[in-house]
Amino acid sequence: MRAFWILIGVAALAAVVDWVAVARGDRRGEFAAKPAVLAALTLAAAVLPADHTDLVHRRWWFVAALACSLLGDVLLMLPKDLFVAGLSAFLVGHVLFIVGLLQPPSPAGSPPFAFSTTGLALAAVVVTAAAAWPAFLIFRSLVRDGHRELVAPVAVYLVAIATMAVLAANVGVPAATAGAALFVVSDTVLALNRFVRPFRHGNVAVHVTYHLAQGLLVLSLVS
Repeated sequence: MRAFWILIGVAALAAVVDWVAVARGDRRGEFAAKPAVLAALTLAAAVLPADHTDLVHRRWWFVAALACSLLGDVLLMLPKDLFVAGLSAFLVGHVLFIVGLLQPPSPAGSPPFAFSTTGLALAAVVVTAAAAWPAFLIFRSLVRDGHRELVAPVAVYLVAIATMAVLAANVGVPAATAGAALFVVSDTVLALNRFVRPFRHGNVAVHVTYHLAQGLLVLSLVS
């Protein structure tokens, strides 16, 4: 586990450096630190020993999802407008997270893995209620500002991340639930800040919640 915790520490340090860089408007610092966070988290998930997790199969789906998030980070940081490409990378990442969350515990003798219909329905209602107003504001701004071509991709992305959050709320792992919830918060703030109205410290809020979300999703693999 030593390598795992060292990489978690590296990710935490890089995240703090990134947050400070974003707060100061230091683009060079951000370009160096932000990818480093996801690179360290991806490696941490990959080196997690099998005897320290009962979610071996989920782990590899999460590794692939984290790698897609890293690609999305890079695409969204480049000077060119690659928003759709970055969004697509994160969309694939959420699909991989979804598949990972559907994987059962690995060792023989583990309790059967099943979602509660009531739990899924309750989580779906909560996520939908929380996302409804921000989603309305985002789509209204996209149409109003002449970005109709983004409506469909953003809608598909919202469905994917909402599905991921609903499943994460039902796997019985608090870190996964919290991580998915923070991911929804991060992306909501990002979209509002980009398409509706920039607000003070919005970029810092996006980075902080995003890194905490990814970190918690990785920690949810540890048993």
